[in-house]
Amino acid sequence: MLIVDLHTHSTFSDGTFSPEALVGRAAKRHVSILSLTDHDTTAGLDRFLAACGKKGIQGITGVELSAEAPFTLHIMGYRIDSSCPGFQKKLGTLRENRRERNALMVEKLASLGLAINLGEVEAESGGEVVARPHIARVLVKKGYVRDIASAFNRYIGKGGPAYVASARLAPEQCLEAIDEAGGVSVLGHPGLMGLDEDHLFALLERLRDHGLWGLECFSGHHGSGEIYYWMKVASRFGLFPTAGSDFHGVDRPGMDLGVAVTEGLLPWARLGVSI
Repeated sequence: MLIVDLHTHSTFSDGTFSPEALVGRAAKRHVSILSLTDHDTTAGLDRFLAACGKKGIQGITGVELSAEAPFTLHIMGYRIDSSCPGFQKKLGTLRENRRERNALMVEKLASLGLAINLGEVEAESGGEVVARPHIARVLVKKGYVRDIASAFNRYIGKGGPAYVASARLAPEQCLEAIDEAGGVSVLGHPGLMGLDEDHLFALLERLRDHGLWGLECFSGHHGSGEIYYWMKVASRFGLFPTAGSDFHGVDRPGMDLGVAVTEGLLPWARLGVSI
C-alpha cells in the first residue's frame, strides 16, 4: 500500500499551511506521493517541490480550476508545466475575476452593516489567490460571526445575502488549458456535484471526449461506499481513479493529509512518479 495525496492547498490559495508546512505534515503522515493543487495559481509550486526534495517525498505539480456549471465542478491538473505562458495568462484572468467578485462581496457585506474592506481580505490571504475563506476569516476576527462555517451559512455561501457568482472557464476550456501546459486532467471530488446518473454520465462522456484523464474516486468528501461507486464509474468511462484529501488545514477540521491506495492504482509514470 501507498499513502498518497493528490489534492491539497497551501497559503498561496485558500489553505492555512505554507508549502513547507504542508510537506512537513505530509512527511509526518507518511505520505510518499504528494501534489499541491492550489486554486488558480502555481506560485507555490517551486517552494513545494523544494520542500518535497528535502523530505524525500515525490512531489507532483498541480492546480485546481473551478469550471462554469450550475453545480460544483472542479478540474485538477497534474504534471503541468507552470512556465507555459498561455496557461499562466488564463490563470491570471481567473484571479482577476476572483478579485472583482471579492470586491462585490465586500460591498454587499458593508451594505449589511459588516464593515470590512478588500485590503483586509487580501492581507488575510497573504498569497496570489483571494477566496471566500479569507473573507470568512476576517468576519470571524472582527467578531461578526462565530466561525468560518457561520460566515458561509449566514452571508457568503451560495444563496447568502452577500454571495456573488464567479466568472469561470467552461469545463472544456479548463481541459484545454491543462493540456496546453502539458498536464493531465482529473475531475475532482465528483460526489459534490449532486448530479443524477443520467446527467452525470452525460457530463463524464462529454469531458472524456475532450481529454479528461481521471476521476478523483478517493476523496476526503467521499465515504467508503461512495469510493466503491466512483471506482465503478471510473472503470465504466475508462478514467483513471485518483486519490486526494482536499486538505486545506485548520479551516476544515477532521480532514487530514494522506489516502491509502494500492501501488497499482495509477500509471504513476504518467504523473512523473516512480514506484
